[in-house]
Amino acid sequence: MRRVVISGLGVVSPLGCDMPAVWQKLQAGESGIGPITKFDATDFASRIAGEVSDFDPSVAVDRKAQRRMDEFSLFALVAAKSAVEDSGIDFTAEDPTRMGVIVNSGIGGLQTLEVQQKSMLERGPSRCSPFMIPQMIINMAGGLIAIEYNCQGPNFAVVTACASASHGIGESLRLIQHGDADVIISGGTEASVCKLGVGGFCAMRALSTRNDDPTAASRPFDVDRNGFVIADGAAILVLEELEHAKARGATIYCELAGFGMSCDAFHITAPSEDGDGASRAMKNAMNDAGVTPEEVSYINAHGTSTQLNDIMETKAIKGALGEAAKNVMVSSTKSMTGHMLGAAGGFEAAAVALALRDQVVPPTINHHNPDPQCDLDYVPLEARKTDVNVCLSNSLGFGGHNACVAFKKM
Repeated sequence: MRRVVISGLGVVSPLGCDMPAVWQKLQAGESGIGPITKFDATDFASRIAGEVSDFDPSVAVDRKAQRRMDEFSLFALVAAKSAVEDSGIDFTAEDPTRMGVIVNSGIGGLQTLEVQQKSMLERGPSRCSPFMIPQMIINMAGGLIAIEYNCQGPNFAVVTACASASHGIGESLRLIQHGDADVIISGGTEASVCKLGVGGFCAMRALSTRNDDPTAASRPFDVDRNGFVIADGAAILVLEELEHAKARGATIYCELAGFGMSCDAFHITAPSEDGDGASRAMKNAMNDAGVTPEEVSYINAHGTSTQLNDIMETKAIKGALGEAAKNVMVSSTKSMTGHMLGAAGGFEAAAVALALRDQVVPPTINHHNPDPQCDLDYVPLEARKTDVNVCLSNSLGFGGHNACVAFKKM
C-alpha cells in the first residue's frame, strides 16, 4: 500500500487567511468569534458567528469572475492557492491525469439561493441568474480548482454535513493509496453565515445565545455550554504519495495514515447517545493506520459545544481507546473558530498536521467549569508543548455520519 503525506496547507478562517499566523493564534488561544456583521441579526436568537477575517478573493480570482461564484467557492479557491503555494508543487510539470481534487461542503451555495430566491419572487423567473445553478452546487468548488490547476484525475465532492471534509480527505487517502492519483487537493469549504443559514440553525435551537460575550460562547466540554457558534471558512490540504513528494523535495508536515467511518443509523440530527457510531469510526481509523489506542497522543475532537455532542463524544473516545483514553489529550479548536460545518474537518486536519510538526497541542479555550460527564484531558485554556506522535481527528455530521482521520509524525 502506498503511503500518503500532507505537503501543503491553506486556510480561510475566522482567525485569518494566513496559515502560519492562524496557527500562532490557535496556540495562543485566541478567539475569532464576534457579533454578526454580514447582515442585520437583531431579530435572531443567536447574533454571533465566526466570520472570515482578512479575506481578499482577488488574490486568486479576478473581479469579473468573482461575480459568477458563490462565496463558498471563493473561499475554496483562495485556500487552495495558499495550499498549492505552500506545497511548492508545479502542476504544469505534472501529469494532469494523476492530479485530483476532492473539495467538500455540507451546504454549498446557500447565499446564492437566498439572493436568487428573493430576486425571483420580486422580479419574476426571468430575472434568475444563468450562473445560479453553477454557483450553488457543491461540486463546483472542486471543479473550479481543477480548472485552475488542470487537474484531470479524480474529482468529486462528498456531502455528509459536518463530516464532509473529513470524509473527502479519507477518500483522497484511499485513492492515492490504491494508485488512482499521485496528488489530490482536498479539504472543505462553507459560507453559511447568512440569514437562511443562521435562521435555520436558530430554529433548531442548536446555536449558542451567549450574544453578550461572543469570545466565550463556544465552550466545548464545559458545563455552561449552550450550543455551537456557526462559522464560515475553508481549509485545503495538498495530499501526496510519499515517494512523489520526496522525489520533488517537498516539505512534509506529517503522514496521513488511516481513515475510518460509520453511521449511527439513529436520528436525523441527534447523535446516538452511547457514542457507538463515533467509537467505531475511531477504531476503524486506528486499524487502518495500524496503530493501537496506547499510541494515540492527541485527538482533535468534533467538540461542538452542544449538550448532546460533547457527552456522547467523551463516551465514544472511551469506547474506542479503553483505558488509554485516560492518557490521551483531547481538544476542540472549535472553541476558537466556531463550527465551520462542512469545512471543519479540513481546518482541524490542518491543525493536527501542525501539531505533529511542532509537537504542540492547541487548547480548548473557555473550559472553566468541566462537565462531570466530560472527564477526559481536554487541554484546557493553554496550549501544551509535548510529545505528539499519532493523532486522530473526529468529524460527526447530521444524519449520523461519522468520520475519523488518523495521522502520524514523520
